[in-house]
Amino acid sequence: MHGDAFYLLKPTQVLTPVVFSSPHSGREYPLDFLANSTLDPLTIRSSEDAFVDDLFQSAPQFGAQLLCAKAPRAYIDMNRACDELDPAVVDGVQRSPHNPRIASGLGVIPRVVAGGRAIYSGKLSLTEAQWRIDQHWRPYHAELRRLTEESVRRFGKSILVDCHSMPHEAIEMHSRPGAARPQVVLGDRFGAAASRDVMDQIEDAFVSSGLRVVRNTPFSGAYITQAYGRPTRGFHAIQVEIDRSLYMDEATVTRSADFQSFKTLLDTIIARIARLGRADLPLAAE
Repeated sequence: MHGDAFYLLKPTQVLTPVVFSSPHSGREYPLDFLANSTLDPLTIRSSEDAFVDDLFQSAPQFGAQLLCAKAPRAYIDMNRACDELDPAVVDGVQRSPHNPRIASGLGVIPRVVAGGRAIYSGKLSLTEAQWRIDQHWRPYHAELRRLTEESVRRFGKSILVDCHSMPHEAIEMHSRPGAARPQVVLGDRFGAAASRDVMDQIEDAFVSSGLRVVRNTPFSGAYITQAYGRPTRGFHAIQVEIDRSLYMDEATVTRSADFQSFKTLLDTIIARIARLGRADLPLAAE
């Protein structure tokens, strides 16, 4: 299923309550957006979760669905609330109580890309900002909400795996000297967005494949895990951050020589995660 705001990869038959999403891998950059930006076409991609949609595209093979945003994060950020508007980049927006994401330039209409580099030389109109929200943010979240609610109706629960990538330097900054750097960060907002059992099983899927995993530091989850994680009602949401150096060259935003081998490894992890709550498997097989 395709739309202007997203595309949805579906299996022949949905067999699992697990829904994968990739809100930051969109790479359809509008020409007028590029023309009005102060950044060159490569630099503007620095905050993009490049190729994450490709890494997780095997999800339908295991009975799971994968929802991917088409618009790039620098244009509109699906992992922010639609009212997280930055008065420094959107004209006519009233300054609100302190919001660290807006203060850092990373509201729903971002002011900067990675490294704090400004996207615009001036401000956007509130009409333009609202148009982006209406055309991209609202359809994406309407579909994500539909998928998770449908999973709860069919399986009694929904397990949303929100897929992201992180700059290698982000891990370097938060690693202890001499300690092996984590390669995957799982975020459940310190237990508020998913049950401990679901988090344990997803962590085990990565660890069993030989990857180094930590929880909630430095990334515990943003808007999507906060909005979709209601474990007491059967809605579980976990953010997955993968070190980009495992599969891509960050400087050129290209796949590295290790891309295919890492994707093959990730396929086994996706298969294990998709087995959580599968209707056609006895509990002992999960």
